[in-house]
Amino acid sequence: MLEKFTKWKANLAATDLSDQAEEGQLPQHVAIIMDGNGRWAKQKGLPRIAGHREGMKTVTSTVRIASNIGIEVLTLYAFSTENWKRPKKEVDYLLRLPERFLNAELPQLIENNVQVRLMGTTEDLPSYTLSAVEKAIEDTKHNTGMILNFALNYGSRFELVEAVKLIGKQVERGELSADMISEQHIHEQLMTSQLKDPDLLIRTSGEIRLSNFMLWQLAYSEFWFTDVLWPDFKEQDFMEAIAVYQKRKRRFGGV
Repeated sequence: MLEKFTKWKANLAATDLSDQAEEGQLPQHVAIIMDGNGRWAKQKGLPRIAGHREGMKTVTSTVRIASNIGIEVLTLYAFSTENWKRPKKEVDYLLRLPERFLNAELPQLIENNVQVRLMGTTEDLPSYTLSAVEKAIEDTKHNTGMILNFALNYGSRFELVEAVKLIGKQVERGELSADMISEQHIHEQLMTSQLKDPDLLIRTSGEIRLSNFMLWQLAYSEFWFTDVLWPDFKEQDFMEAIAVYQKRKRRFGGV
């Protein structure tokens, strides 16, 4: 893992962050809010869907980089529960992207030992989206490399409400009492129950907010925001985020 990272880090000679980063402190779980596709297209006088199409290329390169340097989990915020509010044409295009990405990249994901997972509600997802994701999950379920976790039709408040409902049913059945409920018990009801919480959150496009993304899980994550629009997010940007993360002292409320 460290040898892989050292090779990637050598490409950061243009920034002094690489010289200050401590090797061996790679984030295990990186989560990304991929923002700025629409603005990228607008700046170029193109329709918004052109930005989403270009952004898919960035997904491909980012997955490759993260897997190559030894990231254990990469969670990508692909479609939120709020994105249904967008124009129907754009929503339809966004929900075609997982199918297009997986049809093109699944062989490479399998070859690179990447395991695909889904986080979100499958309700209302079109059959072509769901079938493509389910096939990728099935075909990669025995892979032992990086977990590529798509947050698709995902919203953190929805997730938390569903977790509360599950706990409420356990209490109703007499399986659990109120004073037995702990942080660990809540964690076990979340869609990420089998994953470590993100160590690093990256958000592109200059926006500085969480947008209903992993509100519980990001409690002690390190945040890195960049003005770079997602279609322009390159290897250099990803590695800069990693280098900044490595400089930070994580205390988790301690000293």
